[in-house]
Amino acid sequence: MKTLNLTIVFLVVTFFSFGNVSLNEKNALIALYKATNGAEWNSTWDITTSVDTWYGIEVEDSKIVEINLQFNNLQGELPEEIGNLSHLRKINFGFNKLTGKLPSSIGNLKNLITLELFMNAFEGNIPSELGTLKKLESLKLYSNKFTGSLPESLMGLTNLKELLLGSNYLTGNIPRQIYALSNLQKLSFMDNKMDGEIPVEIAQLTNLEELLLSTNQFTGDLPMEFMSLTKLNTLMVSDNNLNQEYISISGNNSPSLLEQQLQNATATMDIEKD
Repeated sequence: MKTLNLTIVFLVVTFFSFGNVSLNEKNALIALYKATNGAEWNSTWDITTSVDTWYGIEVEDSKIVEINLQFNNLQGELPEEIGNLSHLRKINFGFNKLTGKLPSSIGNLKNLITLELFMNAFEGNIPSELGTLKKLESLKLYSNKFTGSLPESLMGLTNLKELLLGSNYLTGNIPRQIYALSNLQKLSFMDNKMDGEIPVEIAQLTNLEELLLSTNQFTGDLPMEFMSLTKLNTLMVSDNNLNQEYISISGNNSPSLLEQQLQNATATMDIEKD
């Protein structure tokens, strides 16, 4: 009986020392702490205390649902164990010094709605496993060192409202399947090394408010169909290899300015044909 009582006490103390989260989730956080030089963070963790007291961690119903560690001097590579935090809805590691490739285990985070990894030094290809995160609404990977072409698996993220991949070293074309991202409001591939023609299928993204494609190697013309994007208030396509140089537009007059530019481009093409 005495042994049983001691066992129960130990289990109770252990449960509360984890901040009501599972040992598996706590170990995943500790792996993150160790892999990113946690002792040197701006706001560090006392890993001997309850998890729900750790800076940037949000716990709901004994599950870790958010990690917000932006501007916190994280250095190193993300560990594979991050994929064990299966209840996460939001990750924000923006403005840090993270390096290396994104672990493929990030594809295990099926409840993720927001993934913000901008302003770091991640490299390698964008993992195709991100395409399995069907609840994702915001994907911000801009200002890193990602290379390779855009995974077509991302075209299956039909809940996306923000796809911001600017200021990397991405190559290849914009997939024509991009029309499937019908909820997109902000789309940015600016400042990469992407090429090919700007697909007319972007005109099917009727909720689009911002389209940033400048400073790439796109060719051809801006599709006339873009005039149907009535919500578009910001368009940047300069510094490409397009047949015509288009001025950047932003503000309430954007639709009329876009229409004017496209009409001028069409008139120029007609003159050249004659």
